[in-house]
Amino acid sequence: MKKFAVCGVSKRANGMFIKPMLEKFSHTSQLVALLDKDSKRFSVCKDEFPQILNVPEFRNHEFEKMVHETKPDCVIVTGRDDTHVEYIVRALEHDLDVITEKPMATTAADCKRIMDAEKESKGKVTVTFNYRYSPYHTKLKELILEGKVGRITSVDLNWYIDTYHGSSYFQRWNRKREFSGGLSIHKSSHHFDLVNWWLDQKPVEVFAFGALNYYGDQSEHNPVQKDGRYCATCDVKHQCSYYSRWNSRSNTIKVQDDHIDSDAKRRDTYTNYRPDQCIFDSEINIEDTYTATIKYDKGALLSYSINFSLPYEGYRLAINGTKGRLETTEFHAPSRVPFPVPEQTIEYFPLFGSKESIHVVKREGGHGGGDPVIQEDIFLGEDPTRPYKILSGSMDGAYAVTTGEAVWRSAKENKPFYIDELLNLQKVTTS
Repeated sequence: MKKFAVCGVSKRANGMFIKPMLEKFSHTSQLVALLDKDSKRFSVCKDEFPQILNVPEFRNHEFEKMVHETKPDCVIVTGRDDTHVEYIVRALEHDLDVITEKPMATTAADCKRIMDAEKESKGKVTVTFNYRYSPYHTKLKELILEGKVGRITSVDLNWYIDTYHGSSYFQRWNRKREFSGGLSIHKSSHHFDLVNWWLDQKPVEVFAFGALNYYGDQSEHNPVQKDGRYCATCDVKHQCSYYSRWNSRSNTIKVQDDHIDSDAKRRDTYTNYRPDQCIFDSEINIEDTYTATIKYDKGALLSYSINFSLPYEGYRLAINGTKGRLETTEFHAPSRVPFPVPEQTIEYFPLFGSKESIHVVKREGGHGGGDPVIQEDIFLGEDPTRPYKILSGSMDGAYAVTTGEAVWRSAKENKPFYIDELLNLQKVTTS
């Protein structure tokens, strides 16, 4: 029986880790501790899972006490992004394994701290990049491994976040770089990790542009320039296109999302947590639009873009190689797409030959069916029948975060950034 402590009792902690631990993996896993700076989060968690009523609670300054009293084997880190590094490093100093939500940290410097701590520890860091586990994404990996496209030369990845999901980042703590690292880290690190994994190559150099086009006090969609508003009490919310698109005057419109569908409940139960802050506040200091070109160590090139205010959500992907091309288009959250959408397929175009359409077997579960499978790998151990590595380590987490940092820094400073320089990798020899 492996004993787990959860640091950061967030919605993600409850749904992604605690729920499956209790309901599916109780024969291998035991929750022995909860740690958070906000005691109200313990109540929310235990109301949802009354079977853990007697699990000890610890405040954020009581990490040492928690380890001493409950003796966990592994620490699950699911708090706000900027808190990850301290819990990870402290766990490693106690030779404990760590499972952390992405992003592993919010800066390259903090990633370096984690890798150095892991090098001196008996513990191991696992980063839960669940996008790898989507059936479409694993199928793409398998096609690449089969040699369908040959040596990969370039990748085009354009990611679209709709006005519901995209605006949510600017209503919450994500809107401040000191908490999230910016969306090129908090969100795009998922995408950079996917490409790194598909290519089996390391990012070397990044040049990017970025801007705040839709949100912040200078937005052309801002009804009135005034700080400190909240959607729940705003007197001009029905003049706000973002609010009106997803909310009726009678509050009868119901919108579902993997990440934010229950945030309204948290507004009154978490301390100082408001998921309805105004998206036009002047304190917003991150970008909502990026384009980037990334060079890899074995010669591949990535052309990447992401936009956090679009009419629909999904992505378009093309992987080009010396023997052919793979293409796929996803429309995420079809209930929020205002037009009919085709079923996602993977199209294979050999360089010389006939096109093939591949229909992927789907799975239920969050993140395109990825969550249930990564949970099995976390709580049961990696599937020994899988012919490739999929669960991520600290080096994977570091490359994803550092690529995201290089993107926003390049956009700010108008110059290329080199990944190894940001990570200061000269003395790091383990992952």
